[in-house]
Amino acid sequence: MFIQTESTPNPATLKFLPGQTVLEAGTADFPTAEAGEKSPLAKRIFAVNGVTGVFFGNDFVTVTKSDDIQWDHIKPAILGAVMEHYQSGQPVMGADATAASGHAEHTGEDAEIVNQIKDLLDSRVRPAVAQDGGDITFHGFDRGIVYLHMQGACAGCPSSTLTLKMGIENLLRHYIPEVTEVRPVAV
Repeated sequence: MFIQTESTPNPATLKFLPGQTVLEAGTADFPTAEAGEKSPLAKRIFAVNGVTGVFFGNDFVTVTKSDDIQWDHIKPAILGAVMEHYQSGQPVMGADATAASGHAEHTGEDAEIVNQIKDLLDSRVRPAVAQDGGDITFHGFDRGIVYLHMQGACAGCPSSTLTLKMGIENLLRHYIPEVTEVRPVAV
């Protein structure tokens, strides 16, 4: 098994590509070791000292480290944990855990606008941020303001505010005049 790694725009996050499917559908975000207990793979990765977050996409694992640890010191241990997991034959997700489809549900008078927002996120934004090891999902829409949840490499990324304001906000405002602003939310 050969696992590739890629840097992300977030210096505290590294993307690991095991060369096989990680999740069949959706994503899984484990912002804490406690949350990672639901996944045998996340649990192994959190066992590495200095790991503060784990995120799964279709074909990648994004790992976030604490600021006081250098990648050179923990990258080999993370590679070993991922390899060990895939050789063990255990599932990526535990029996009681499910991958998230991403977007929050929204019903009501703005349903048509919200569907347009979700379509643009799915077709234009999410594929791009997945390349960087993260995900951005719809969380809510209220009086022109779109609330988005940033995960994986996007969470805590120094360029995330620029991505939200200059990229996503401009895109949504261009296609959907009812959108006036985009704001991040922490879940």
